[in-house]
Amino acid sequence: MLDPYIAFMLGLGVVVLLIAWLPLALKSLPFSLSIVCVLLGLGLFGLGWLRFDPDPRTYDTVVEKLCEAVVIISLMGAGLKIDRKIGLRSWATTWRLLGIAMPITILSVTLLGFYGLGLPVAMAVLLGASLAPTDPVLAAEVQVGKPRSGEEDEVRFALTSEAGLNDGLAFPFVHLALVIGLAAAASRSWPTLSDLGGWFLVDVLWRVGAGIAVGWLVGRGLGWLTFGRGRTKLSGTRDGLVAIGATLVAYGVAEVFHGYGFLAVFVAALVLRDRERNHEYHEALHDFSEQIERLLMMLVLVLFGGAITTGLFASLTWTDVLAALAIVFLIRPMAAWMSLLGSGHPARERGLISFFGIRGIGSFYYIAYGINHGDFGSSERLWAVVALVVLVSILVHGISATPAMRWMDRARA
Repeated sequence: MLDPYIAFMLGLGVVVLLIAWLPLALKSLPFSLSIVCVLLGLGLFGLGWLRFDPDPRTYDTVVEKLCEAVVIISLMGAGLKIDRKIGLRSWATTWRLLGIAMPITILSVTLLGFYGLGLPVAMAVLLGASLAPTDPVLAAEVQVGKPRSGEEDEVRFALTSEAGLNDGLAFPFVHLALVIGLAAAASRSWPTLSDLGGWFLVDVLWRVGAGIAVGWLVGRGLGWLTFGRGRTKLSGTRDGLVAIGATLVAYGVAEVFHGYGFLAVFVAALVLRDRERNHEYHEALHDFSEQIERLLMMLVLVLFGGAITTGLFASLTWTDVLAALAIVFLIRPMAAWMSLLGSGHPARERGLISFFGIRGIGSFYYIAYGINHGDFGSSERLWAVVALVVLVSILVHGISATPAMRWMDRARA
């Protein structure tokens, strides 16, 4: 019988080789790496080769921390590969998606959860906040290319920059769900004005401001250390590991000052890139971040596939299925389309930006965070609905991304 340790080493080696090889093999196919990871999990757990139960409802703390790590590393990579300098006009599409599409999505999903699914108000708000942000992890096929690659049309830029910022900007609404949940636990129908005022001052103004400020300061400091004068500058090492250090420093400092670490990491990456925008070292930083991100992403999605085989969807009803489909095919596309009216972009670009609102690991993180820090009662149905939305998004967007992007490139040419 094969020793468990040797089996683990063998399996890990196979996974690492797949991570390195699959993106190249799937590049010309309408099939994403995330789909392969979920199918791999379905096979490994469905055939009984892995015998533990990876249900996120059992390991909610582990799920929170693991998904948190994947998202922050992905945010660093996303910030580094954006060639466009930040500005009011140059990022106008992003501001529309963040300021109009995301609030509409949160409100729409919340109302659907409350009236359509019969969820308590706090749980419905948590559902809306968790499913509003697009995912920076699973959207590689529709994002901009590597730094200095020139693969940055308006669609790819909008989806990349939106995913980089809305993960942090959805956090205040997760905290709003916690405030509403605390009021319900105290037998109050709704939070007091004092509760809502405290939420706005602390969870909106302070945490958002602190996250942005810390990200800017850390990015400036790391930019000086990386590209400053002298022999000791970090760019001289040519070591991509610096990207992981920068990610952890930005995230950790932001959390120390009670800011949103997601915002800090993405802003730090943008500021770091801005120090020496055309330096080749950005490619090394981005490539290393992407490799670590793919390794962790594959682990999460394999476990997700396993959780499906062990009953993650057992509590779903037909109403839940219809709600999940409405979130993917109606709410996000309509909210994004409305936000882009009058933007001047061609209809095909508005359509692609609206359609590719990919949901993924960030949604898992927010659900796990909310449940771990609040009192929402039974979370089985909530997990099932969110997991179904993510699965539909992985399948639909994963299959359609490559041909849709090729069609857009041909139409533009």
